[in-house]
Amino acid sequence: MVRFACAGTLIAAGVVSAIISLPLSATGSSTAATQPQVISDTELKALSTTIGGADVLSTTRTVAHWFGQTLDPSDGVTYGYNMVGADPNNCSGSDCDATVTVDIIPLNVIVGGMEFDGTNVVAPVLASPQFALNDYGSTPAATNMALSRGAGGVLSQLDASNLLQLQDATMRAQFNKYGTYHLRLNPVVHDPVTIVVPGNKGTLLQSGRGVIFASVNVQWWATRMQNLDASLRYIDPTHLPLYLTDAVLLHIGTNPLNCCIIGFHAAGPVPSGNENAYGPGHGVGNQPVQTMAWASWITPGIYARPNGGVNWALQDIHALSHEVAEWADDPFINNFVEPWLTPTAPQYGCTDVLETGDPVVDIGFAMGTNTFEQGPNPNGTQSADGYYHPEDEVFLPWFMRLAPNLVSEPTQSPSTNVGRYTLMGDLNPFPGFRQPATGCN
Repeated sequence: MVRFACAGTLIAAGVVSAIISLPLSATGSSTAATQPQVISDTELKALSTTIGGADVLSTTRTVAHWFGQTLDPSDGVTYGYNMVGADPNNCSGSDCDATVTVDIIPLNVIVGGMEFDGTNVVAPVLASPQFALNDYGSTPAATNMALSRGAGGVLSQLDASNLLQLQDATMRAQFNKYGTYHLRLNPVVHDPVTIVVPGNKGTLLQSGRGVIFASVNVQWWATRMQNLDASLRYIDPTHLPLYLTDAVLLHIGTNPLNCCIIGFHAAGPVPSGNENAYGPGHGVGNQPVQTMAWASWITPGIYARPNGGVNWALQDIHALSHEVAEWADDPFINNFVEPWLTPTAPQYGCTDVLETGDPVVDIGFAMGTNTFEQGPNPNGTQSADGYYHPEDEVFLPWFMRLAPNLVSEPTQSPSTNVGRYTLMGDLNPFPGFRQPATGCN
């Protein structure tokens, strides 16, 4: 997990002069676009990060959340954690059904004279499994050992025929809770904001399939998101502000080829003086804490090779599903676990955070019908396949080294460990997710 602490807190006081509302040109470009630099597939990584963090109480003014504890038998430590929604082990009836409002803020980003219009992806995101209802009983395709498109099959058998949002299905399977248990997301779309990226903070890159995308400095970008949280008066700590971009990825440091971060989530206390309609930042145990996420729509052909090849699942909502799932399982970025390491995601090294998407970046499945950007890549090859591609997500028992796993939905076929360690269960082909996490130094 790559971490950045920008301005010390999630919402940093400061000017927002870099966030400019501009009339959009008919061509989608304010000036002549610069010539993009080609990035090789070996340089093109997929990363996520977190920003900030905050301690909360049950009375803290923030998203609906619950606190739990689990003993890790591997190291004998009882780990505590906060998660979004209702406590699956201590709720009943309608109290098990939680809804969080998601404030969707599309960002129109101008880099190198080329506009990446976030408003274009609002409709396909709303129609995607993240917010639309689908049946998670099966999937037509899933990632195989080659990280390409493999056979589908039974997915979440205990929720077959139930129409659910993606995160709702994920949380229900994670805790083997059905019936009245839900974590629903209520999307509210707001006016777009235009951001002009200075020439020394962003540039244009081109994938091996000819797709042009933006590469923006992560620390500069994170500060822009923090400033937006401070300046948009409708931001509410009980909501999730979700900033959406189209083909805008982030690089670390000054090298635009040190790329790419595809999303992040953040949390932090709201400083006194930055509060909006929800009251002051002072109080005894009920100070506001704001969570937030940014994710970019991944154009087919940035990562995904043609015809279901390598990185097949790294397109459309892969980053978005990653960040929303991590926000739900670690909303305040303070859920720490026994350090883990996985060969499927060596870019994160040995890490001690409960970030459900990091171990399974690039592993996913097909769901829903996607009609956006389904044509050929600029070089004439075809990466899009008519589906959305949510990421698989690792479950709490994997981090807690629970074997058998009596917490999550059982695997599709009977197994020694009983419960699955990821949403995909048996469809995840990698042995490291058929058992608990392994440690590292």
